[in-house]
Order: sequence, then structure tokens, then C-alpha cells
Amino acid sequence: MKNMFNLTGRVAIVTGGNGGIGLGMARGLASHGATIVVAARKAEKSEAAAKELAGLGAKATVFAVDVKDEGQVKAMIADTVKRHGRLDILINNAGINVRKPPHEINVAEWREVMETNLTSAFMASQAAYPVMKAAGGGKIVNIGSMMSIFGAPFVPAYAASKGGIVQFTKVCANSWAKDNIQVNAVLPGWIDTDLTRQGRAQIKGLNERVLERTPVGRWGVPDDLAGIAVFLCGPASDFVTGTAIPVDGGYSING
Repeated sequence: MKNMFNLTGRVAIVTGGNGGIGLGMARGLASHGATIVVAARKAEKSEAAAKELAGLGAKATVFAVDVKDEGQVKAMIADTVKRHGRLDILINNAGINVRKPPHEINVAEWREVMETNLTSAFMASQAAYPVMKAAGGGKIVNIGSMMSIFGAPFVPAYAASKGGIVQFTKVCANSWAKDNIQVNAVLPGWIDTDLTRQGRAQIKGLNERVLERTPVGRWGVPDDLAGIAVFLCGPASDFVTGTAIPVDGGYSING
């Protein structure tokens, strides 16, 4: 039982792991012994994140990647195995948003959001699968959203991508269970990140509406995702697969 949350010796890739929710989850994994590969576009920001994770006692490296590029995604997986000898955990966290109603968003914006949020998770999971299968198992965590459940009027592409994440998670969980690969989704509520701060600036009254609806009475912070990351990436969740778990302060239980 003492080892249920022990990640010592395990290697994790966290896309978009240099800030926000991704870094919060990476902190959780690092504090429980995992080696972290911070995979993101901005090298300087990633190096700062890796330095912070190293301060928690973890080994942390950086891989610069555009998650929309299949070749770079495959290289990310291959480089991780080459440098660290294995890949046990993949957190598909990279994401963007374009806040426009469905009659105003253009096709290029739609594709950018879908490719970053959903197609990247498909490509990374597909590339990680043979590595995890050969090793006898692994953990994949896909980051959804409250918009996997609700449809706000200003996030057509984002909501579609995050709804797709949940269904993609279920399919992979069903397909790869025989290979001892557990695939789950996390649905963060309103978390205080750079992305949501932009939303608060753009959408009048958003802050007040979130606080009113959230039973715990506050916005989440990235470290609120650390615990669920440790659970879903460690032995404690070996019989948990295909789920979509809200981490939202109770936001989704209110009608």
C-alpha cells in the first residue's frame, strides 16, 4: 500500500508542461519521484519549469515541440526513450482557445484549436502506444475541460475539441486495456491560468459567475491538479480506465 502513489523510476512526458495546469500536474509527479520531460514550444519558459521541477528533487529535461506537427511529436517520444530509457506516462495537456461565437470563428482558427487540443493527443498517444505496450503497460492522461460537458456560446472549437478528448479517451482505454495501458481524462474547472485570465479580461462578469456557481467559492489553481495526476499516473489507478474526472470545486454538480 505504501507504493500506491510512488512514481520513482517512472518517466513522464507532459505536453504544455511549462506553465498552468501542465506544470501543476508535473509538480505532483515530480514530488512523487517521476522524471519529467517538459514538452512545449517556448524553450526559455520550459527551461525555467524544468529548473523548478529539479528543485523538487526530480530529474527534468526539456523537449521543444509543436504538438501540431506529427514528425515533431514522434521525435518527442523517440527522444524521451533515447535519453531516459523508457516512457511510462503521457499527459496530453497542450491546448489553446479562440473565444468567438460559432458564426464568427473562421476555418483556420477552428483547425488551429482542433489540431492543438485534439489531434495532438491522438498523435502523441499513437506514438507512445508501441513503447508502452513493449514495456508491459503505461498511463495516458488527456486533459479535457468543463467544456467537455457544457457548451458555452463563445468556445465552439474549444468545446468540440474537449468533447472529442473524452470520447477519444474512452476508445483508447477500450482498445489498450489488454496491453495494461490505462487511459483517463481529467476535466479541470475554472483554473487560474494565463488562458483563463485572458477569458476574464474578454468576458464581462465571468469571474463573478464562476465564483457564484463553484461551491468551494474560489477559482482553482494549477496545483489543485497535482493530486489527480499522481493518482492517475501511479499504481493506485491500475483498475481505473476510460474515466473523465472533473476537478472543478463542484462547478459541474450545480444545475
